[in-house]
Amino acid sequence: MLPDRTASFAHFAFMPLPNFTMIAFTNAVEVLRMANYLSGQPLYRWSIISPEGGPVAASNGISLDTGPAECLGTPDIVFVCGGVDVQRMTTPEHLSTLRRFSRTGVALGSLCTGTYALAKSGLLSGYTCAIHWENMSALKEEFPDIRFLKELFVIDRDRVTCTGGVAPLDMMLHLIRARVGTARVTQIAEQFVVEHVRDNSAQQRIPLIARLGSANKSLFEVIALMENNIEEPLSREELARLASMSQRQLQRLFHEHVGMTPTHYYLTLRLRRARELLLQTDMSIMKITIACGFQSACHFSKSYREAFGIAPTSERRTQVAPLATRA
Repeated sequence: MLPDRTASFAHFAFMPLPNFTMIAFTNAVEVLRMANYLSGQPLYRWSIISPEGGPVAASNGISLDTGPAECLGTPDIVFVCGGVDVQRMTTPEHLSTLRRFSRTGVALGSLCTGTYALAKSGLLSGYTCAIHWENMSALKEEFPDIRFLKELFVIDRDRVTCTGGVAPLDMMLHLIRARVGTARVTQIAEQFVVEHVRDNSAQQRIPLIARLGSANKSLFEVIALMENNIEEPLSREELARLASMSQRQLQRLFHEHVGMTPTHYYLTLRLRRARELLLQTDMSIMKITIACGFQSACHFSKSYREAFGIAPTSERRTQVAPLATRA
């Protein structure tokens, strides 16, 4: 979607499905509220709708009052908000409502599992999109003509799809930046005590157990050892001994289930931790080097560049709104 179009967004509509996830919905709306508050003018307005109107209950039991979708007019974008048991909660009326908005040229989006409703309505065919990691595998099988990405949110032409939790906050900050500017986005993030605004290249971290299943307890035991020993990494020999297996068994276990050596996987964990510290704290490069078990800043910088395609110092400079670098 071109920045010119997102800059014109002023009226956002949200269509919660029954059992929708309140945290995803709230994070999206609060960005708009705070943008209005800090600017001192009503830049944005939002409507909450459903096919027939009336209360819609979230998965936490709190209900929202909604207005009938047909009485809304033409908003700039409509987000369908999903949550628990989304397949059963998506009704034919929800699908026809989304299709009607699509026919009028309204941009469409989704929060959390709401991507399912867009896919079911046929409005994501040929698009790339995002959805919460718990639902990704099943939807890939059900909708082979849609490309599901691991990103926190995906903007593909007139579709804006987002995962759940706090990711809608990052997505909304990205959408409003073209209109309010980077400095205002930074102010909003600071109001919410957000240390780092993630962009649309950030990926949701899919738990290994969700990708591999829970069958191999030995693998998760070794990975737990790695995660608990980042600052002083264990040797392959120590990992094998603590997991009560031979080094050869350890090597085979990672090759079969993870597709890389234990050493490479361990390095990936340490670099991921380093990136979190780099982007979300004001720790010096040397302190991060030590905290993540690297022997020298030179070795750390080389490994970081090979993993992420950018040097640690450059990565920190290019971030939009870490609190360590005030706008």
